[in-house]
Amino acid sequence: MFALARPGKRPGILPRWSEGSAVLAFALALGGLVQAALGAMPGTGLLDGAARIALRADLVSTAMASLVGFIGWIVMRYSRTYLDGEDREGAFHGLMLLALAAVLVFVQAGTFATVILAAIVVGISLKRLLLFYPERAEARRAATKFALVWHAGDAMLAVAAALLFVRFGTLEFVALPEAVGAEGLGLSGTIALAAIVAAAALKTASFPLHGWLTEVMEAPTPVSALLHAGIINSGGVLLIANAELVQSSPGAMAALVMLGGLTAVFGAAVMLTQSAIKTALAWSTISQMGFMLLQCGLGLWTLALLHIIAHSLYKAHAFLSSGGAVTEVANIRRPGPVAVPSVAAVLKSFGLAILLYAAIAGLFTAVFGPKSPQALALGTILIFGVAYLVAQGLADRAPVALTKRTALASLATAIAYFAFHVLSQAIWGPILPAAPVPGDLEWALIVLGVFTFGLVAFAQALFPLWAHHPATAGLRVHLANGLYLNALLDRAIGGLRSTRSR
Repeated sequence: MFALARPGKRPGILPRWSEGSAVLAFALALGGLVQAALGAMPGTGLLDGAARIALRADLVSTAMASLVGFIGWIVMRYSRTYLDGEDREGAFHGLMLLALAAVLVFVQAGTFATVILAAIVVGISLKRLLLFYPERAEARRAATKFALVWHAGDAMLAVAAALLFVRFGTLEFVALPEAVGAEGLGLSGTIALAAIVAAAALKTASFPLHGWLTEVMEAPTPVSALLHAGIINSGGVLLIANAELVQSSPGAMAALVMLGGLTAVFGAAVMLTQSAIKTALAWSTISQMGFMLLQCGLGLWTLALLHIIAHSLYKAHAFLSSGGAVTEVANIRRPGPVAVPSVAAVLKSFGLAILLYAAIAGLFTAVFGPKSPQALALGTILIFGVAYLVAQGLADRAPVALTKRTALASLATAIAYFAFHVLSQAIWGPILPAAPVPGDLEWALIVLGVFTFGLVAFAQALFPLWAHHPATAGLRVHLANGLYLNALLDRAIGGLRSTRSR
């Protein structure tokens, strides 16, 4: 209301009030988290039937609300100085608070009607924020693509809600798994779950409609921070809130594994070829969201939730501390003198990394109980990344100090993975379903996923040996352009058209 009254430059105390509102929202969310930790709390709701608007109050929803509240407070505090003196400063604060409020409702939603309403508000407010500099053609194109993809996800949610209500007579997140257990999914339920998976994929910028996320840098930095640290997690939040429902369909889980794995590998490969820091961060987000979908598809819901929290905090920091982000990404690309490993050293490094991982897995299994095959497979994928460092430590010309550091990094990674797994299970395990017992399809996907990520890591470790080959230069150009998939979407919306002058 105040933003509508004073939408222009230097709107008095409005920036302070916007920060104060964000602080209050964070405090209330934190209070809800404490109450949920102390004991179960009832949710709240309005209306009945398909139009019921309801909020949950469990450890999952309150943890996500606290995360969004914290990031929102930091972003609004940053915005006070970043937007000072801009022509539409007051309007910016109003739109940011509207988007933040809608995300808070989204992460605590207890029905599909609530989720759809919150998602629509998020889409409308974020599109206006992306058009903060409407004179920029790139900003208009990014806003158009975002709106198309985001609201396509909203349409998928509406389709899912209609089918679920016709089939089960309820849209309550808590009641739907019980209804499925009693009546079975049926054709309507199966199509509804396919629509939910499609909505989650669209809202997490998954392959192949991922290109809009790499172009939203035309908006002010606080918008990028809120988008990459909060809004982009919407698909994962949706899946986790409906974990039991999604897990009732092996086909939906398999689709998440395949789509998530492909997006993760593709995003990571393209990220390494980017020259612009913020664009590299955007591709990193695409890859991380793909990995989060993979975790959901494997049934590792607690790890997926922990991944969302960790990724949100990292990306908010990366975008708001631009100088630090530049330095960090530059260090990733140019880590200093790198010992070039031979094929034998790479093979040895992978063997040692896997042996070390197996030893740590055995220790944690003996102390905390057995781990699911999905959890062990995910840990194997993570340890492949560390094997790249170990390969450098085992290179013939590697200094002793480098060998020691890579060995310690491998040990720390293996211990941290299982420690965080135990911690997340202790916090959210009683609420979220355990990973399903894998059948033939699940085992095939697990083997395929481990093999694919292992092959990519192996190729990365050997990259210094073939980096100067002419074919590599051509491949790098294609990857730097995202295999031109974004250009196809540009062409579809007319973004590549130019006005001919006489």
